[in-house]
This record gives sequence, structure tokens and C-alpha cells, in this order.
Amino acid sequence: MNNLGYCHAIEEWMGIDIPPRAQALRVFFNEMHRILDHCVCLGPGLVDLGALTNLWYLFNIRELGYELIENACGSRLTTSYLRVGGLTRDVPSDFYKKAKTFLKESPKNLTDVRRLIERNRIFVERTRDIGVVSKEDAMAWGYTGPCARASGINYDVRKVRPYSGYENYEFDVPLGDRGDAHDRYMVRIEEMVQSLRIMQQVLDNLPEGAASTDDPRAFIPPKHETYDNIEALMNHFKLIYEGIRVPKGDWYSFTEAANGELGFYCVSDGSGNPYRVKVRPPCFAICQSIEKIAVGHMIPGPDGDRRKLMNIIAGELDR
Repeated sequence: MNNLGYCHAIEEWMGIDIPPRAQALRVFFNEMHRILDHCVCLGPGLVDLGALTNLWYLFNIRELGYELIENACGSRLTTSYLRVGGLTRDVPSDFYKKAKTFLKESPKNLTDVRRLIERNRIFVERTRDIGVVSKEDAMAWGYTGPCARASGINYDVRKVRPYSGYENYEFDVPLGDRGDAHDRYMVRIEEMVQSLRIMQQVLDNLPEGAASTDDPRAFIPPKHETYDNIEALMNHFKLIYEGIRVPKGDWYSFTEAANGELGFYCVSDGSGNPYRVKVRPPCFAICQSIEKIAVGHMIPGPDGDRRKLMNIIAGELDR
């Protein structure tokens, strides 16, 4: 999702058109990684509440996703499947089979998690009315993403400023009304459901064609062309040695990552290397509010008892 945000910023700046198939596959893997991110958020979070079993169900989903992306590009966690102009390569021949497995098995695991905890008294008491963030406070702190939507802010970049063809897919934006930890959980669960819905639409309507642009400013020619075509050989050398030469100036672009608005402010001096890149992550705006919303609540202590977080912050506990 980070790679998509950066590539989209450069492509938008340079006016590079992305083939429909590449756009659709980007959306597919983008939504898959939204699900995987939420699995990491919710799984260990539930463990901290004392609900261990859910971690295995959620990480079943994550493992299926890792197998899918590894099959497409050869790496699992730190992937580099996206390139400015499209993808490094098209998906392999067994992509459809593995994708269908992901779309079939993930809802089952998600349903098991929901059945385990959503009516569980301990879970409800430890999340309902805990860490409440009002709509006004969320806006003042600069919240975006599921945390903002849990507080009732109807803002999703995929809807308000569509990119990569998101305007062609039907999906809902889940909203909360309390802004507490329970709503933040529920919004993420429903977002996973909506991501699966988008992925299914991509799979049902995946266009044929190229997986990368043929724009010479960003496209590395196929290897066989470099043996027969002097222009292809020269373009290959220039892109490898000089990089993608972005016009002089600056540009800001943003996408909807798993935790909110992910922005890239890029400055170019006209060379093939970025002069400056400033990343606007969604998490800093959220983390700045922890001091206000967490003080006074209870957390597990090292000896199993529960202590006031305000005392920890004040440094009054024995170290």
C-alpha cells in the first residue's frame, strides 16, 4: 500500500497512463493488504484483551495473503511488486486458483472471530466506552482512516478522490457512532468485508492486456527487445543508469492506506533521483492523541494486577 501511494504520486505528476489490467491488479492487492494490516491490528490487540484464539484465525487469513503475493512477485512481507508505470510482471497462471482460495477461506476465518468475541461480555466491557474520541476531537487531531470513521467522520480517499479505478467498484464505507475502542474494532472488521467484496469484483472483471505501461519515460523494455532494437537498448540503459527523470518541481498526492490517508510530497530537481520526499503517514496524527484518551484507563501490570495508566505516565510506579 505504501508502494502504491508513492507510484501513484509520480505517475499522477508525470501524467503516465496505467493499463486497465495493471490498475485492477493494484486494487486487488491493495485491498488484500488492507485486510492483512487489519489482521495485525486486531489479532494482537485481542490477545492483549485476553482473547488468544482469534489471533490464529486472523493469521490464517494473513498466511493465505502472503502465499498469494509471494506467488506473484517472489517476496512476502517487504514486497516490491509495484513499479512506476504498473507492475513488475503479470500474475502467474495459477493466480486465479489461489485468489479464489483466499476469497473462499477468509470469510470463514473472519466469521469465526466475530462469533467468538462480538457477544462476549469480557470483550464488550473492555472496549465499549473505552478510549472515546468524539468526531470534533478526531477532526482536530487530524484523524483519518478507520479511527476517524469509527468517530463518525465519513471520509475515505477511495470515495472522495478515487484513484486506480476505485470509482468502478461498489463498496460501502463503514462508520461508527461512539468513537470508542469497540467501534474501532467493528469498523475494521467491516472494512475487511468490504475489501473482500472489492477483490471479488476485480477477479470477476479482470481485464486482459498489459501489466505495465509502454511509456518510455518509465517502462523498461523486455529483454528480448534490447537484442534487436537499438532504441529499446538505449532506453533500458538510460532508465537503469539515470532513473526515471521526473520534471523539476514539486507534487503532493495521497491514497487511502489501511490506517488512513497516506500522502507523499515529492520535490524533483529534474534528475533521476528524488531531491526530497516527505511522507505524511496516518499514524502520527492518531498517536498524538493517546496521552489524552488513555490516561485513567486500566492496563495489565507485569505481576498480573491492573494498574492505572495515569500512574505509569506520571512515573509513580516502582520500576
